[in-house]
Amino acid sequence: MFMKHLLRLLSIPVSAFRRFFFLLLLISFASGFAPFGAVSAQAAVSISDDFGNEIALQGPAKRIVALYGSFNEILYGMDLGDRLVARTAADHYPEQITALPSIGTHMRPNPELIVALKPDLVLQMAGRSQAATALEPLKERGIPCAMFKVASFEEMFSMIRRLGVLTGESDAAGRLIDSMNGRLDKVLQKYVTSSVLPSVFFEIRYPNLLAAGQDSIVNDIIRHAGGFNCVSNRKKIVRMGEEELMRLNPQNYVYQTGRMNPSPVRPDERSHFRLIDAVRNKRILKVDESVFSRPGPRNVEAVEILADFLLNNKEK
Repeated sequence: MFMKHLLRLLSIPVSAFRRFFFLLLLISFASGFAPFGAVSAQAAVSISDDFGNEIALQGPAKRIVALYGSFNEILYGMDLGDRLVARTAADHYPEQITALPSIGTHMRPNPELIVALKPDLVLQMAGRSQAATALEPLKERGIPCAMFKVASFEEMFSMIRRLGVLTGESDAAGRLIDSMNGRLDKVLQKYVTSSVLPSVFFEIRYPNLLAAGQDSIVNDIIRHAGGFNCVSNRKKIVRMGEEELMRLNPQNYVYQTGRMNPSPVRPDERSHFRLIDAVRNKRILKVDESVFSRPGPRNVEAVEILADFLLNNKEK
């Protein structure tokens, strides 16, 4: 009503104003501009991934395919699980993810299935060379792909911040990081009380023994829990001779169960391991591979579990 009175005072017919306003809207849309507040909602976002690739999106990602389970956990931790449109065959956590269609494996996803889902972002975790190769057919089809490498909490937090940018949810990313950091600080205050750090050996697989090296999230979990990784090799995964294990003679032996180590024999049931201090003193801890070896929010739980074990020296 106010507008009609104003137009009369300005001697502009209402019908003419409506035609002018409608024409203005058409010009705005044709020029690529959105009217009023829609511009900020669809603002372009961009980041650089851990391999120097620029990922630029016309707006925050709404349809995401994650080729590694860590991203599912992080996005659910940011309350963005509804933006995931697929999973890999190995993904079963969080439980809600199992309702999504499977698009193959981490290393060998099916490009046709992914393209059919019309994602605006694909996320991959670096590992073997096949991880990068799996992205090539998707990039060729014009799908934005980001790949990350995580071997520490700081690198994980950096990745989460960038996921916050790509999804337009930087505040949610910040809240997740603050929550994780708060729990890590509590571990430091409660458990890490000695300047003499106990040595830890982390078994990834047995037999054909593989251990966690320095360039792994496990190494940072051990550090935050108040121990030190006795394997000094800079690699992520280290092939370990049993003679070298005897030489290292760790005070604590941690072995995982999961896809990489499906049915390991307990270290104290391996006759040739009984000379190791950790075995003789019953300092043996069995852990879940997905909690300890897969970078994600549950790594804080891994720190809490290991810190409690190292402090109390209880067999688990």
